[in-house]
Amino acid sequence: MADTVGFVGLGIMGSGMAANLLRAGYEVVVFNRTPARAEPLVALGARAVATPAEVAVACPVVLVCVSDTPDVREVVLGPQGVADGAAAGSLVVDCSTIDPAGAREVASELAARGVAFVDAPVSGGSEGAARGTLSVMVGGAEADVARARPYLEAVGTTITHLGPVGAGQTCKLVNQVLVVGTMLAVSEALLLAQAGGLDPAVAIQAVAGGAGGSWMLANRGPQVVARDFRPGFTIDLQQKDLRLVLGAADDLGVPLPATALVFQLYRTLQARGLGGEGNHALVRALEALADREVGGPPA
Repeated sequence: MADTVGFVGLGIMGSGMAANLLRAGYEVVVFNRTPARAEPLVALGARAVATPAEVAVACPVVLVCVSDTPDVREVVLGPQGVADGAAAGSLVVDCSTIDPAGAREVASELAARGVAFVDAPVSGGSEGAARGTLSVMVGGAEADVARARPYLEAVGTTITHLGPVGAGQTCKLVNQVLVVGTMLAVSEALLLAQAGGLDPAVAIQAVAGGAGGSWMLANRGPQVVARDFRPGFTIDLQQKDLRLVLGAADDLGVPLPATALVFQLYRTLQARGLGGEGNHALVRALEALADREVGGPPA
């Protein structure tokens, strides 16, 4: 009989991750606060239940992927949460991006019930979630990480154990600094190409294999040129992450001026009702300053 694993949270990232657990041969029990989100997974063979507690009753290992620290607390520690159904010796693997201190608090409360916890935030966008090629940044005790690893290997190709609980979340914040800083550079570069009379799509091809190449340029640059701002990761979620980044930087006394600038640029897009667009829509804020669009008529 196949191993049974639970999955709580079937958004842009979680749905792809749960699907890859099914493809890896696991029996998957799922819960989502919007039940309709579970239907495609049920069609692939998952079993949907009505509460996170029911997931934990059925599964000794439960993966969680929700939006923010309060959401993790709700689905794990709230009424009918994972903790209410988890037997002693169970393991919760949180793939959400939350505050490192929040991860440690959840771990502590679960430990009091005999339940282990690993923080394992992921990166790689909706594409990586769908393909099973995510990078997973892991914090937790060695034995707990080893227990989680087979499930994480079903959703990601780079699994890195960084230290105790909270270390994975700290590394994810490092990742987000790189994501938004790179997207700012991509946006500036594409605007410069457009203004200079280049075809931005051809410019991407010219530089993608050199020192200026990056995942954001290769994957999000063409979307900018095509004016395709469907989200692999929304501006609203990116802003949530940047609040965590800037809060941690403030606590540690680390200056992050470029990250703070991107936060403010995204805020202007949220004010225009664009928070549901992909984080590569950052270019729109610079386009407003330049009064031109990437992908529009060349200069």
